Amino acid sequence: MSETKTKPENPLTSIVINVVIPVAILTFLSKEKYLGPVWALVVGLAFPVGHGLRTLIKDRKADFMAIIGIVSVTLTGVFGILKLPPEYVAIKEAAIPLILGLVIIGSLKTPFPLIKKILMTESLFDVKRLTLALKEKGNEAKFEKRLVGLTWGFASSMFLSAGLSYALAKFVLKSPPGSEAYTAELGKMTGLSNVVVLIPVMVVMLFVMNKLFNTLSELTGLHLDDLLAAHHKAKPAPPVPSSDAQAD
Repeated sequence: MSETKTKPENPLTSIVINVVIPVAILTFLSKEKYLGPVWALVVGLAFPVGHGLRTLIKDRKADFMAIIGIVSVTLTGVFGILKLPPEYVAIKEAAIPLILGLVIIGSLKTPFPLIKKILMTESLFDVKRLTLALKEKGNEAKFEKRLVGLTWGFASSMFLSAGLSYALAKFVLKSPPGSEAYTAELGKMTGLSNVVVLIPVMVVMLFVMNKLFNTLSELTGLHLDDLLAAHHKAKPAPPVPSSDAQAD
């Protein structure tokens, strides 16, 4: 019997659930004649939290970045319901990626660098083949040294996210907490973060991933397609029918 594999989620589905629906609810349904500011906050943020929890339960494994996302969204909701000053949201938006970046760098001093958990995953790479190739080439120690530079590159994307997130929150959140305007501003901040924060951070991460791919290819002697997990590899071309089959 073939092993059941988890089907990768459609990125469009993730964007709709985590961004489009919450932004729409926070922006348009926060008026008293609809949900009101508090319930709009609860319902709007329930979508990304529920989606994150469902993904964790379905995959039956703890995804580090998913947990961070759930905690962040939950804190935003709690701060809004408790009507804490907007400064709390700005600090939270900056603190989570800042702490994550510092923890990633700090983990270099331990036997289990977090960069491997984040980037060197079995969902992306054929980890067993990769590890064996490094061992056969005698490049394990060299790869560990290269990981230090990659770690700082990845952490820099977290620091960039922290600075941009704090500045965005300070710029957008102006109204008193608990008001319709404040809830709408949270929706605006969520939508803008995908441009103001996500795009610059993704540029840095793509640069880091490109360096990782080049490093792995260089140190293992394998092409990138040989290092990727099976579901990322190019599908083989269908077999060409033989001349006998065509004659039939």
